[in-house]
Amino acid sequence: MSQALPTAILGRTGIEVTRLGFGTALWRPDRHHWTEEAASEVYNEVLDHGINFVDTAYDYMFAEDWIGRNLKDRYEEFRLATKCGCTDTQPDRNSSLHSWTGSNFLRNIEGSLERLGRESVDIIQPHNPTVAEVEGGGLVDAMREMRDSGKVRHLGISTTLPYLPTFLDWDVFDTMQIPYSALEREHEDWITKAAEAGVGIIIRGGVAQGETSSGDRSGTWGQFERAELDELREPGESRSAFVLRYTLTHPHAHTIIVGTTRLTHLRENIAAVMRGPLSNDVYAEAKRRLDGIGQTPVPTGDEE
Repeated sequence: MSQALPTAILGRTGIEVTRLGFGTALWRPDRHHWTEEAASEVYNEVLDHGINFVDTAYDYMFAEDWIGRNLKDRYEEFRLATKCGCTDTQPDRNSSLHSWTGSNFLRNIEGSLERLGRESVDIIQPHNPTVAEVEGGGLVDAMREMRDSGKVRHLGISTTLPYLPTFLDWDVFDTMQIPYSALEREHEDWITKAAEAGVGIIIRGGVAQGETSSGDRSGTWGQFERAELDELREPGESRSAFVLRYTLTHPHAHTIIVGTTRLTHLRENIAAVMRGPLSNDVYAEAKRRLDGIGQTPVPTGDEE
């Protein structure tokens, strides 16, 4: 690229990440008729454009295998986060079931490293557990064991309200992966609070095309229309690009992981990020309109 993607420091990890990252949750042949050859083409273009943060997981079917086989010669170009807590009873690793035990976590990381062809990963993240599940399974101790053995560098967690405040109070996790966009503003102020505590913020759902944290997609663009956000788009700008730029405008959204199986979508996302954040006036007006339809942040309790 002639111009580099914008970057941010991922909290206390000190890692410099591109503000547009890449997620591999869509890399499922059963859902998208997706092949390893096609995945390799997309992923190599991701790196060619300078995107340097990738998020994957044990239960994203073949994602870890494909990364390991196709990108082993490019590992110096990007930082890698994966997840743990997934069951190891499904041979195709296409299950939403989880096992919240320390022993399963340790099996997960060994399996992930083998598939990825790596000795370590940058960030390990439990895959959306409750507080009770983390406490009951001794998961923090297992994660610390991974870190102390050099298999992971930083401890993160993929989480949402109502569990996020407790995990933040523990001061254990270096990063948090949180759903957020203009059409899912629940965590807007909590993102700021976590970042101000030194936590690196990884955003999922930042384009609003994927699932919300509740899994309900039916009303996504209905909210966009009710808030009359089309009036705020630049000429020729798509709704998805506007929503991505809204997410980008949050100063503490350090990296926004967006997955796709299409090169055209990848290039559109890159173009949107290169266009930059929304102007102050447009951002304020978008928030005002979203407030008006009840799409508002959950208070942190720190408000005056």
